[in-house]
Amino acid sequence: MRRYLIVFAVIIALGLAGWFGSESLEEGRPLAEAPIISRLVVEDLPDTPEEWQGRIDYPAIEQQLAELSLRAEMAGLAVAIVEDGRLSFVRTYGFSDQSTGAQVTPQTVFRWASVSKTATGALAASLVNDGAVDLDRPVASWGTTLRLPGGAESRVTLGQLLSQQTGLTKNAYDERLEEGQSPARIRADLAAAPLQCEPGTCHTYQNVAFDAASEILGDAANRPFAEAVVDRFFRPLGMRSAGYGMDGLTGAKDWARPHHNREVSEPKEAYWRVPAAAGVESNIVDFAKWMQAMMGESPKTISPAVLKLTHGPRVATARLYGGDLKQALGDAHYGLGWRSFAYGGHHLEGHSGAVAGYRATMIFEPSTRTGVVAMWNSNWGFPFRIPFAVIDSYHNKQDSLWLDLSELPPQ
Repeated sequence: MRRYLIVFAVIIALGLAGWFGSESLEEGRPLAEAPIISRLVVEDLPDTPEEWQGRIDYPAIEQQLAELSLRAEMAGLAVAIVEDGRLSFVRTYGFSDQSTGAQVTPQTVFRWASVSKTATGALAASLVNDGAVDLDRPVASWGTTLRLPGGAESRVTLGQLLSQQTGLTKNAYDERLEEGQSPARIRADLAAAPLQCEPGTCHTYQNVAFDAASEILGDAANRPFAEAVVDRFFRPLGMRSAGYGMDGLTGAKDWARPHHNREVSEPKEAYWRVPAAAGVESNIVDFAKWMQAMMGESPKTISPAVLKLTHGPRVATARLYGGDLKQALGDAHYGLGWRSFAYGGHHLEGHSGAVAGYRATMIFEPSTRTGVVAMWNSNWGFPFRIPFAVIDSYHNKQDSLWLDLSELPPQ
């Protein structure tokens, strides 16, 4: 059993007792009667077989994950499972850096990529709850840098922006972001971008346009967007590794390097410059805490009303993923930075994401408060299947083949 210990020893308090006699610093009470400030905080993670309790066949899932992690397409992998609202499984595999042999641990920081949009949606809903934001207010009235064809920014509302209804062709001008152009400049130039549909009438997935939300929500919160998310959600939830910006990843003591075909590469800053769309990073334990909060396990921080507004479907979307997964999923919708869809008779929610050298997914079943978060530092899409194997196991589906590697090309 691995234990992560944080010791807060308040030796100064004892020293002060020597300087100032037997009086504590709290209301002049004797030191012996004051609350004990020094304490040991122990985080005991469910990372060994004897701790895996529940309906899910954890040994079988763990064996499949271990085999998956050995594939040439993989570098490192971190997975956490929440069953019935409780963190029930945490395991890590492979390398955070294959060039040095450094291994992934529960403290290794990865990128959330587009799962970051879920935090943006939650902030918007929270500000609505505060009376600081109106989702029906047109984007243009906020004075953002976003311009849409035909001046549609004067008609498209904040709610439509956050549910990806700008009408722009999918991922419009992402390539310009990757080339290093400023998001504000690109957003202004979107006025000349091609449309897939009339703005406000269909779902078309965006990053650069979506990030206009960072301008709007930062203004509504009267503070920088990233700071508002961290202070309102991440810190109260105890997500100490979670934050925004490239320095939050590369400045961590333990962080996953991006890999391409088993070669280590340098992180690319592009999508950190659209923080509302793809700016978050954390370790797997904090990622699981976010999923638990999204399940409703932290109502004092994220209320049921905020969750209902965030998760509520606003527009139908195309099927998710590709191949067999695409065929297995249906009734897909988008809320405020949030996906919902049907799988095998079950209603699932969450989001997935991808940026160069990183992949992440958070998928759960609201009715059972059971789901998966996973992050890996390669470009391979196969691990997006992990949540569906776990959901199948929870429901005792015997013929689940999502993590069956036998049909993949031999290595």
